[in-house]
Amino acid sequence: MKSNQTAQLIEQLQGIVGHKYTLTNPNRTLPYRQGIRFGEGDALAVVLPGTLVEQWQVLKACVEADVIVITQSANTGLTGGSTPDGNDYDRPIVIVSTRRLDGIKVIENGEQVVCLPGSTLFRLEKELKKYHRGPHSVIGSSCIGASVMGGVCNNSGGALIQRGPAYTQMAVFAQLDQQGQLRLVNHLGIELGDDPETILQNLQNHTYTDKDIKRDAGLGHDHHYCDHVREIDADTPARFNADPARHYEASGSAGRLMVFAVRLDTFPLEQKSAVFYIGTNDINELNGIRRHILGQFKTLPVSGEYIHRVAFDIAAVYGKPTFLAIKKLGTDMMPRMFVFKNWVDRVTAKIPFFPKNFSDRFSIFACKFLPNHLPKSLRDYRDRYEHHLILKMADDGIAEAEAFLKDYFQNKNGNYFLCNEKEAEAAMLHRFAAAGAATSYRNVHSKTVENIVALDIALRRNDTDWFETLPENIDQNFIYKMYYGHFFCYVFHQDYIAKKGVDCDKVKEEILALLDQRGAQYPAEHNVGHLYHANEDLKKFYQELDPTNSLNPGIGKTSKKKNWA
Repeated sequence: MKSNQTAQLIEQLQGIVGHKYTLTNPNRTLPYRQGIRFGEGDALAVVLPGTLVEQWQVLKACVEADVIVITQSANTGLTGGSTPDGNDYDRPIVIVSTRRLDGIKVIENGEQVVCLPGSTLFRLEKELKKYHRGPHSVIGSSCIGASVMGGVCNNSGGALIQRGPAYTQMAVFAQLDQQGQLRLVNHLGIELGDDPETILQNLQNHTYTDKDIKRDAGLGHDHHYCDHVREIDADTPARFNADPARHYEASGSAGRLMVFAVRLDTFPLEQKSAVFYIGTNDINELNGIRRHILGQFKTLPVSGEYIHRVAFDIAAVYGKPTFLAIKKLGTDMMPRMFVFKNWVDRVTAKIPFFPKNFSDRFSIFACKFLPNHLPKSLRDYRDRYEHHLILKMADDGIAEAEAFLKDYFQNKNGNYFLCNEKEAEAAMLHRFAAAGAATSYRNVHSKTVENIVALDIALRRNDTDWFETLPENIDQNFIYKMYYGHFFCYVFHQDYIAKKGVDCDKVKEEILALLDQRGAQYPAEHNVGHLYHANEDLKKFYQELDPTNSLNPGIGKTSKKKNWA
């Protein structure tokens, strides 16, 4: 792209959103060009539209200039799927950040919502509490400010068994056809007008009434997942990102469309809940629990979170700052705290005598002087048992679970206890803190750690040998292996902390080859990003959505070239 064309495009973008929201300085664009865990590349500009009409106009200008567009919501993804990856693209890149486009409209008496691109899971959860209802995902992604749109576009999974992966058939989106012509599609099931700018203006301003809303416009979540996850003898995983059954326009689109709004179902909150903490040294005992509950219970669990002893230990130290921050400050503060943490690290990185990743080093050091944050009951189970399961039941399922567990453990080596309120909160927070603990360990021990090999995998529903045992030639590469995940869905997060000097890419491919032999699918819920190869079904879906390969090209290790060259 010639310099005069570049200058002309930037001037045009500034005319649409203003100079303040057209970022070109590399220092200012870095937070948008760099993934939270992976990925970084150059960008011609980062644009932050303030209205949906501005977002549409920005996209039109970029299409006319023949540049690549990467739409970015909260940039909390773990596989680099909403940032550039390297500088080997054949066209300049413009990143369109939707952070200013927050907007949630509750419809259908609280049973559905319409969410704009900048809407966060946290804000949605808070809004729906007024109706005693909840969104698809709760604590986890919501705590780091993840967007609703990002969840849908990546078929995010989450911990809540009864709700399945994020999915909808109702959305408003822009798409480039095979001739490179841009069009706006309204499949939201709401009458908003005829031309693009009228549709988007009415959408932004909620200029529609109940009469404009069509009730049978499509599915707002995966209604079949409750039955699907119960099929414990099926030889396929329950859920994974590349599953064609959960790809539909915006759902699973991963930036191949520019999505302006999604319409989603909401879920009634449980009247009462209880958490059972289960420990065992025999994975077959957990197998029996899983198969009986999924196969025989009338009421599915709310969640069932697994954590291995090593993950428990790493999280107890390196997840403690996150645990205490949520407990003391609440989830309201977490998105702002992550922004502040990133700012501290960027500032201190420029000061010669400050160590890299200063925020992690300081917070973990300070937490050593604070009292133990985990209840004695959880620590006792850690000493007695290698495998831990945090089972949350609601309403009628509580009595069902209590009766079963009492009978089940009469002749087993493991055991369980019913958590009080403090224990239940601690168990859930500790499991959540495990998700970021490996990263914190790496940041503190950068002299001995090469990197983290982080996988999220989905095992076959009939697999009984779910706990991994690596061959010695692979195992010797790691300091620690952390295993935790969503046990009833058979989705596991596996974080391998690699020794200094290890070729992490090579070791990762060796582990993935073993997973292929086991019939596993990956990634399960973080999407391919720039870390995984898209399989043929997923690649075909991307090509159908984006035939000119202009919107977020290269994800799934596919072509970054125009027209998929």
